[in-house]
Amino acid sequence: MSLFAFVAIASTPAVATPCTNLLSLNLPDTTITSATDNTTGSFTPPGSSTPITGLPAFCRVTATLIPTSDSNIKVEIWLPETTWNGRFLGTGGGGFQGVITYSELASGIQAGFAATNSDLGTGSSGCSPLYCGSAGNMGNPLAIAFGDSASPTTGLFGHPERIKDFGQRAIHLMTVRGKQIADAFYQKSHTKAYFAGCSTGGQNALMEAQRFPNDYDGILAGAAAFNRTHIHMVPLAVWQDTHASASRFILPAQMTLINKAVIAACVGQDGGASTDQFLTDPRDCHFDPKALLCTGGKVPPACLTADQVTTMQKYYAGTIDPVNGQVIYPGYERGNETDNVLGLGLVLMESLPEPAFDGLFYWVFGPSFGHPASAVNFANFDFHRAVDTVDDQLAEVLNADSTDLGEFREHGGKLLMYHGWADPLIPSQSSINYFNALVGNNGRGFQQASVNSNASPGLERTQSFARLFMVPGMYHCSGGPGPNVFDALTPLVNWVENGVAPETITATKFVADTPPAVQMTRPLCVYPKVAKYNGSGSTSVAANFTCVTDEPDFNQTPAPKYGP
Repeated sequence: MSLFAFVAIASTPAVATPCTNLLSLNLPDTTITSATDNTTGSFTPPGSSTPITGLPAFCRVTATLIPTSDSNIKVEIWLPETTWNGRFLGTGGGGFQGVITYSELASGIQAGFAATNSDLGTGSSGCSPLYCGSAGNMGNPLAIAFGDSASPTTGLFGHPERIKDFGQRAIHLMTVRGKQIADAFYQKSHTKAYFAGCSTGGQNALMEAQRFPNDYDGILAGAAAFNRTHIHMVPLAVWQDTHASASRFILPAQMTLINKAVIAACVGQDGGASTDQFLTDPRDCHFDPKALLCTGGKVPPACLTADQVTTMQKYYAGTIDPVNGQVIYPGYERGNETDNVLGLGLVLMESLPEPAFDGLFYWVFGPSFGHPASAVNFANFDFHRAVDTVDDQLAEVLNADSTDLGEFREHGGKLLMYHGWADPLIPSQSSINYFNALVGNNGRGFQQASVNSNASPGLERTQSFARLFMVPGMYHCSGGPGPNVFDALTPLVNWVENGVAPETITATKFVADTPPAVQMTRPLCVYPKVAKYNGSGSTSVAANFTCVTDEPDFNQTPAPKYGP
């Protein structure tokens, strides 16, 4: 080939496509930084060496949203080029985000949706990997909680607009701009819009339903960190408690010991089957860790010392104001004990040099929160006085705790919530408390019956647009000893588009949590029903269980100022 021919070929402009044409799309406070066709069937996320495979041909759009001079919100929109189902899907992430969650985008386009995701504006905020994770390790839950660095960060301290972006604005603007970009690419509007997220994504989901009720037709909210300022009090309290003295630590092997004792004492009392290695409804379990107190010459890890018994009792009791006894946040459920640090539970929380996810407190108190000599730090945080200081600065922009979903309901919106009963990070009771508060709000003006009763008009009205599914034996958003893989998005779409409200969702437990070998299936029941074994047939088959109305259970609720 001659030099002339080479130069001529090199200077030939690339052929414009509907995807690359999006670079010229002008949207308010938005810079589209790239628009590229991907027809390779795979995508390798930035910072990762592992490709995501099995992808349809799609248009990948990256953009930066700058609603304020201090904002810097990164978003991506993935648009299937030939397999679009006509629907739009917003997706969430976890922790303090700070990166794009590519697995959510991939799952979205594999199901035919035009999908979008955001870093929530924290990616370039000075939020170090300690609190945000990094693009290369987002598949590792430990990295989200602790990350690659041991150096504390001031994070969003002094950046109120970025805190607002993280709490609510980023997801809303991601949705608005994502729809506009998708509509421009397809040259027609989407038919329906859905949102799906767990943990921080669950908070995003409820924030959308509450403050931007017209953004989505259907919203899927898993293990929602909706009560944001107060859920962050939990790992802080756990850390303080376990670090009160070295004798308060629980050894990993003791977590297994405790879990086996809990299951032995309580399994089968709450529905489910007597052979289960998880609890169907742990509220029926009142196991006291004092039963494992070391006696007769036994020593740890075969038993618990008195100090370790105290640690576990506090773990189950919740985060409590030490002066007036008010509940700030509900306690962890029995049956969630695990020695796996990737479960994000007690074994992880106690092992860190400072509390997991305490970056939020740096936003309020600044760098001094990490210094032991400062007036307020993670070691001396006062749960009687300092909680109000945090709430005064952050609650309004971060907490998605309103139970007024009237506008979302009136435009036909449907909300589907789920939460693992064995969640070791966000106490499971919180989702029940939020749902029960919805029932209370929707039952005003009626003579209230128990929420566990089908006779409750508030429950009937709430379930016409919002439903909760508790997942026995599931950890935080996934994993755990129970059936933990299920499709909740398809039932949500069917509810929105065909008016068929889900009564059950089938969950699967794979052998070693790795498809395709199935260990068991089990129905997830619409709350407040629970799955009860029919008495015959394999307990590994969902068809041998029936969803029945549960008896009223005690629900530990926060004091009103901290609730729902």
